[in-house]
Amino acid sequence: MINVERKNSFQLRLTRRLKEETSHTLDVYLFVPRELGLSTHVISEEAFYHGAISVSRTYYSDEYHLPLVHSRLASRNQLGSDSYRLSLSLYAYQYVGALERTTQGMLASARKLRHAPSDQREESSELQEQADALRDQLQEMSDLSESILKRLRRNSPSDERLYKYFANIDNYLSWFTEQQLLALVAHMPRGGEFSEIKRRFISVCQRESDYRKEQEYNAERVMEDPTRMSNKMRLLRRLIEHPITLKQQALELGGGEQKAVKALATAVVMAFVSLGILHLRDVIGDITALFVLAMALLYAMREVFKDDLRNTLWRLLRRGRPKWRRQYIDPTRNQTVGRQLEWFDYKRYAALDADIQRMRRRTVAQREEVVLHYRSSSRMSPTRFLSGYEHTSESLNIDFSMLTRLMSKEKHYIYRLKDGQSVRESVERRHLFNLVVRETGSEDTPYIARWKVVVSRSGIVDVEKVAEENGEKTAK
Repeated sequence: MINVERKNSFQLRLTRRLKEETSHTLDVYLFVPRELGLSTHVISEEAFYHGAISVSRTYYSDEYHLPLVHSRLASRNQLGSDSYRLSLSLYAYQYVGALERTTQGMLASARKLRHAPSDQREESSELQEQADALRDQLQEMSDLSESILKRLRRNSPSDERLYKYFANIDNYLSWFTEQQLLALVAHMPRGGEFSEIKRRFISVCQRESDYRKEQEYNAERVMEDPTRMSNKMRLLRRLIEHPITLKQQALELGGGEQKAVKALATAVVMAFVSLGILHLRDVIGDITALFVLAMALLYAMREVFKDDLRNTLWRLLRRGRPKWRRQYIDPTRNQTVGRQLEWFDYKRYAALDADIQRMRRRTVAQREEVVLHYRSSSRMSPTRFLSGYEHTSESLNIDFSMLTRLMSKEKHYIYRLKDGQSVRESVERRHLFNLVVRETGSEDTPYIARWKVVVSRSGIVDVEKVAEENGEKTAK
C-alpha cells in the first residue's frame, strides 16, 4: 500500500512499507499539463531527477512495541548501546510519523467543521456525524499519546551513556506531542461540544511543559525564545532519524560506456575524414588553395557529425537501461543491506503500459500532457538487517517548485454580484496534475492507484486519491 500526502507547500511525499520480499519495483508517472510548456529543453531529465526527487529509507517494525522491548533489554545491559539508540529512535520515529499523519487528517476535518456555523452543524445530520467522529478521534488520540509516552518513561536507563539518548528522545516527543495538540486546539470547531476536549488538551500540554522543566531538558534562554526552541527540536529530530535511516551512496551509471561511445564516434568520423583526405590527394594533387578549402570543409563536417553520431549511439545504447544506482548501508555497522536501480525519463502517452493508460483514462482535453516517469527496482537483504528488523519504510519526495516556476505570474480576476453590485475579486490560477503509481513486489499482484494533485504558483493546494486497482479489486 502506498500513501501520498502533501509534505509542505511544494513537496509531495510518497511513503510505502516494504515487506519481506527482497525485490520491489516502483513506477511513478506524473502527468504535467501541456500549457506549462515543459520539455527536455526547459528542464532536462538529469536536472529534474537531481533537483526534484529525493529518496530515503528507514527501518520499520509492524510490531509497534518491539523497538521499546529491545531498548529495555539494552538498558539492562543485555544489548549494546548502539542497539538501544536504534530501537528507541525507531519507537520514537514511528510514533512521530503516526501522530503527524493522524493530526493532519483531523486538522482537515476540524477546519471543515470550523467554517460551518454551529446552528448548521446541529441541523445537518451529516455534519453532526462528522463532529461526533472527530470528537471520538480526538479522544482516542489523546489516550494513545499519553499511553505511549508513559510506556517510554517507565524504564529510564541509569547508565549515563544511554540516558543522553533517552533524554533527547523524551524531550522531543514531549515537545512534539504538545505542538500537535496545540495545533488541534487552535483549529477545533467552535462550540460547547468541543470545550471539554480543548480543556483536556490544554491540561496535557501544560503537564508536558512542566515535565520538561522538571527534567531540565532545556535552558531558560531556549524556552523563552521560540526560534531557538524550534531549531533545537529540529536538531533532535535529525538525531532521532540518523540511526534508523539507511545511508546512501549514489552512482551514475554508464560513465565508462559514455567514454567508449565517444571514442567510437571519433574513430568512425576520423576514418571517413582520412579516406576523404586521401581521395582529395588523388583528385586535386598538390596542396593548393582548393585543397586547403576542401580540407577545412571535411573537418567542419567532422565536428558536426561527430556530436550527432555520439548522441545517437548513446541514446540507442542507454535506452531502457537504468541511469543511477543507489546503495543502502546500515548506519550502525556500515554494512550494505540493499541496492536500487533508478530510471527517469520523459515519455509519450502512447508508449505507456496498458494498465497505466487505463488508470489515467485520458480524454481529449489531456491529450497534450507531458509524462514524467520515475522507476526504481530495489533488492534488499533482510538477513543483513539489524537483528529483529526485516522491514523498511521508503519515503519518496517530489518537489514541485521547479514546475511552479513555469506557471504564469499573471493575476486573474472574476466578477460577481454582491448586494446588487458588481464586485471584482482576484483568483488564483490552479493546474491539475495526475499522479499514477504502480508498485510490484516479488509475489504480490501489482498495486496501481491515481491521485489528483492541484497545484498553484504558491504551492500544492490539494491531494486527492481518485482510483486504485489491486489485482481484481478496483475502486473509483
